Amino acid sequence: MKFIFYLLLFYSFFGIAQNNLFQPYNQKIIGNNYNLEMIPINGGDFLMGSPSNEKNRMADEGPVHRVRLEPFWMAKYETTWDLYHLFMNRNIDENQPDFNSQNEVNIEVDGVSGATTPYVEMSFGMGTDGYPAISMTQLAAKKFCKWLSAMTGNFYRLPTEAEWEYACRAGTNSAFSFGDDLSLLDDYAWFKNNSDESYHKVGLKKPNPWGLFDMHGNISEWTLDMHDVRAYQKYSGTLADNPYEKPTKLYPRVVRGGSWMNSDFKLRSASRQVSSKQWKKQDPQIPRSIWWHTDAQFVGFRIIRPLKTPSLSEQEAYWK
Repeated sequence: MKFIFYLLLFYSFFGIAQNNLFQPYNQKIIGNNYNLEMIPINGGDFLMGSPSNEKNRMADEGPVHRVRLEPFWMAKYETTWDLYHLFMNRNIDENQPDFNSQNEVNIEVDGVSGATTPYVEMSFGMGTDGYPAISMTQLAAKKFCKWLSAMTGNFYRLPTEAEWEYACRAGTNSAFSFGDDLSLLDDYAWFKNNSDESYHKVGLKKPNPWGLFDMHGNISEWTLDMHDVRAYQKYSGTLADNPYEKPTKLYPRVVRGGSWMNSDFKLRSASRQVSSKQWKKQDPQIPRSIWWHTDAQFVGFRIIRPLKTPSLSEQEAYWK
């Protein structure tokens, strides 16, 4: 009996310690603050997709199926140019912290590929300081995550499509995280009706119930997944554990959330949009850039950090 008592006591204290670690934090880079605030998202179950009676839903949003996810942190804001320019310029790489055996990631930052300088100014005059970075490819967003991981020692990656929708819904089952009342959309999102044909600084609208800003609108956000119109069908009637449609080809892949260019229905929690070769239509380079989507001035990303650190081989797979 004493053994059982002490075992329960151990797990109780272990659980408390884990919960104390799973708190909001501001990820600084070489001691500098770039407002990279991370919000803890508890794991759990949710219903992914939209019901057949949801207005303007598309066929690839169903059937609704139950998904179970492990806990992770998600960035409070979309990745800004302030951060992305650090990755592009690489001027701070020489200050990479020394090896630390307690880090989740220990890789040489010199070995991380960097985005090439674009042939045009990629904010297209819409603003940089405090504004979301745009027009990068999914590969470029992944390499940013690898670079950030090397510079901080914490493992970062893009969210899966399921993780993104779970965080966006924030415990709701309505079309939007604030409900179904479209008259409220102006309070939460920049979209076609109110954006004045431009993205806006992150965090100006109201957050969702879990404290995440701009999950609806402003810019669409990369996920890790390949788009498959039949992907949800295989999970119908089952509990899907941490689902992820690993890409097998370059197009199409999934972006979420809708943007400053979209009508309201594209901003729904379940709405899925797909990448296309047309996003490079005006790129004059041959071969066309692997880093930039010149014609996707509406696409950016935000990052996550899983509570459970993946193995080294899994880390590399997420960044490729």
